[in-house]
Amino acid sequence: MKYVISHSEITALLENTKAHSGERPYICEVCNRAFSQQSNLRTHKRIHSGHCPYICEVCSKACSDRGAFIIHQRIHNGERPYTCEVCKKAFSQQSSLKTHKRIHTGERPYACDLCNKAFRRHSDLIGHQRMHSGERPYSCEACNKAFSHKHILINHKRTHTGELPYACDLCNKAFNQQISLKNHQRIHSGERPYICDVCNNAFSKKSCLIEHQRIHTGERPYVCDLCNKAFRKKGHLIIHRRIHSGERPYICDVCNKAFSEKHYLIRHKRIHSGERPFACEVCNKAFSQQAYLIRHQRIHSGERPYACDLCNKAFRRHSHLIQHQLTHSGKRPYICDVCNKAYSDKHHLKNHQRIHAGERPYVCDVCSKAFCYRISLIEHIRIHSGERPYACDQCNKTFRKRSHLIPHLLIHSGERPYTCEVCNKAFGLQRTLKTHQRIHTDEGPYVCDVCNKAFRKKGNLINHTRLH
Repeated sequence: MKYVISHSEITALLENTKAHSGERPYICEVCNRAFSQQSNLRTHKRIHSGHCPYICEVCSKACSDRGAFIIHQRIHNGERPYTCEVCKKAFSQQSSLKTHKRIHTGERPYACDLCNKAFRRHSDLIGHQRMHSGERPYSCEACNKAFSHKHILINHKRTHTGELPYACDLCNKAFNQQISLKNHQRIHSGERPYICDVCNNAFSKKSCLIEHQRIHTGERPYVCDLCNKAFRKKGHLIIHRRIHSGERPYICDVCNKAFSEKHYLIRHKRIHSGERPFACEVCNKAFSQQAYLIRHQRIHSGERPYACDLCNKAFRRHSHLIQHQLTHSGKRPYICDVCNKAYSDKHHLKNHQRIHAGERPYVCDVCSKAFCYRISLIEHIRIHSGERPYACDQCNKTFRKRSHLIPHLLIHSGERPYTCEVCNKAFGLQRTLKTHQRIHTDEGPYVCDVCNKAFRKKGNLINHTRLH
């Protein structure tokens, strides 16, 4: 019995042959794109005509292609018919499974012909090549900012609309990107899937691992084109460039003060709000910055992590160590432009200059007495409050000022660490030694502005001026 081939079967066979031969005889008259099968051309023409015959009954989305319509419906029905044989992860599209398998095989078939960087997806290669060409084909209609990738534009547009479509089902915090939600959820789960193969430190984000590994490799791929300073993180380079440009994009809506970094603005706003979110667990004192709390806690722990390598004296603050080290070098880089008096500390110079300006910015709200220094006001207020926070651990005598407690302690210890090089007389305080040495040098730094008589001690000058 003879088998008769139908016309439709002959047509299908011919088109299948063309697909293997590479022949594309069917050409779109609008864009000249060629196809091996007439049905593919027919489907393609719907892009130009806008005809979308396949409409989803759930969300009314219209598709020009039946295959695309079937794939779309899997969003609603949750169907994922394509499963990875290695990790059993399921996908709604065969092409997605094919791309996923390259994770296991390590295959990266799409290579950049400029830098040889290879990618698992063709779309990733196209996006990468825009780095070399500088092409940014996707523009925001609101601010005209341009992007190299469509998904970056979609995410950017949410900054204008305020849309946050990805919400955490545990704390309801919402995000404008799905990857941001995924990273956030690891806070609740404690998951840290990215592990450093050098030190086994674990991270919740892959980007954090990549940046961390640069500590071990020493890699600093982000280089400033003005001063050649290199950075491990791109964000650090962006912030650094503002030093050269003077850009301060973060502006306080209360006082209009501008900042180069967002966290500086957040910290500054606490001045206006009075917010002090960092509280000490020992004494409940609260601070506006975490760094201030850490520094304060050293009062309770007694920790002094900054030690002088010359005399081993230790300090709670690094700035105090730097100031102390100037006592060994003798450097006094901060000079008063009125009287040429020099200081090792910029803060001390600033306080000194108030003497010339007559500025007394710290005023007591009880008696209205004004002071040049904040610490002087704090010590003065204790006269009204009766507070004496500095207690001797030997006799329990209390003092308003720490400077009063220190010489008192020397009474119990008998210690006199400061010795005159001329007469070998010993003193408990450095300032007492300094005053004594004026006997040998005949120095009289305190001069009466009426009769020009000079005195070694400030107290003697005060007593003298009463004569006038």
